[in-house]
Amino acid sequence: MARLRKKYVCYNCGHETMQWFGRCPGCQEWNSLVEEFQPPQSSTPAVSASGAKRTNSRPTPLSQLDVISQHRQSTGLAELDRVLGGGIVPGGVVLVGGEPGAGKSTLLLQVAGHLAAGGQLVLYVSGEESGPQIRLRAERLGIWQDSLLILTEIDVEAVIAHAAQLKPALCIIDSIQTMVHPGLDSAPGSIAQVRETASRLIAAAKEGHIPTFLVGHVNKGGSIAGPKVLEHAVDTVLYFEGDRRANFRILRAVKNRYGSTNEIGVFQMGSRGLEAVENPSSFFLEERPRRVPGSVVTACMEGTRPLLVEVQALVGPSPFGGTPRRQSTGIDSRRLAMILAVLEKRCGLQLQTQDVYVNVAGGARIDEPGADLAVAVAVGSSLYNRAVDADTIIIGEIGLAGEVRSVPYGDVRLAEAAKLGFKRAIVPARVYQSAAGADLQLELVAARSLAQSLELALPRFEHQRNA
Repeated sequence: MARLRKKYVCYNCGHETMQWFGRCPGCQEWNSLVEEFQPPQSSTPAVSASGAKRTNSRPTPLSQLDVISQHRQSTGLAELDRVLGGGIVPGGVVLVGGEPGAGKSTLLLQVAGHLAAGGQLVLYVSGEESGPQIRLRAERLGIWQDSLLILTEIDVEAVIAHAAQLKPALCIIDSIQTMVHPGLDSAPGSIAQVRETASRLIAAAKEGHIPTFLVGHVNKGGSIAGPKVLEHAVDTVLYFEGDRRANFRILRAVKNRYGSTNEIGVFQMGSRGLEAVENPSSFFLEERPRRVPGSVVTACMEGTRPLLVEVQALVGPSPFGGTPRRQSTGIDSRRLAMILAVLEKRCGLQLQTQDVYVNVAGGARIDEPGADLAVAVAVGSSLYNRAVDADTIIIGEIGLAGEVRSVPYGDVRLAEAAKLGFKRAIVPARVYQSAAGADLQLELVAARSLAQSLELALPRFEHQRNA
């Protein structure tokens, strides 16, 4: 019997080495090398995922390659179609990750039910739940079609064989961490098993042009468990965001070979599963308090969609003396530290002895600098206990010199604000010039500096600052 060969594989980047290191030589991550045993090489020829022997490939001129149809199949959920870039692509592999209970299985079962209702064959493979458990969820979602086939199997070779025979319009694997390859001795969910089973399923999807969704668990750090090469190998990576105890979810694309990675989908969890939220802006602002210090509304862009969110700030004396606390939720903490430094240096706000807490209400997350001005005004509003007018929206990026810089798609943001009933907007000067001629039914006020913005948004700000 041949001796097994031991090696160490980084679960973050997939780097392989024959010696253990505390720090991965490939990605410099600490304590990421995992011991694996490599089986002896076989002399049998390699076979494809469908079982056929592979032939030697040859370079082919670009003009002679067959054009694959990019006709997209709708999932039945407009928000999911938006995130995917228009729908499901034939042969595309999508990895869906998220916290336990976020709604990954529910969302994919709804997609399977929509396709099955249209008479298409769908294969739902579950390695975590039994058939009766899946049926209970399907009945709750109103799914009963016989063209939805349920397979409770963890052997990846058996799954590929069924998929090759049935040729379904969609194949769902729930989850990739439960799949095992019979040729490996490692446990399900290990680095070797996840890498091997995923590569086999991806190859089968490409060869058979079968759209495939893979459900992925997340680790304690919030990233998808398993090797990082898993995310590199698939075509699209989607992440569920939002507290599982809340009734809404945000689906965000972090990788998409067939569309934009800037789009998000907003869903609301109800008794019949996940329902698309057609107007996320009103959804995030429906519980907004009015005339409360520290509350400011801004407009950010998520792909092609304007999204209005409420930025909240709470400023109070630090009880511990030494170093005040700076805590943010939904906004990058480094961005917040920069904004506070500009407020202290350019506007004279005394924040050295104040604890500052900033939150984006509703669990949304802002990744663009267009919300800088709203964050700064919210901090000033809380510090001086002066409320910003509830019908005012504030947009703009802040520079280190205290200037207010322009933001892209200013007219789109202002149109969304006017549609939701806002009466006044404090915007950068360039946005004011470009939108001044538009009929927005919105009073535009140009702000060139952060200090000027605070004076426009907060009553008697200059008097209080000099006091």
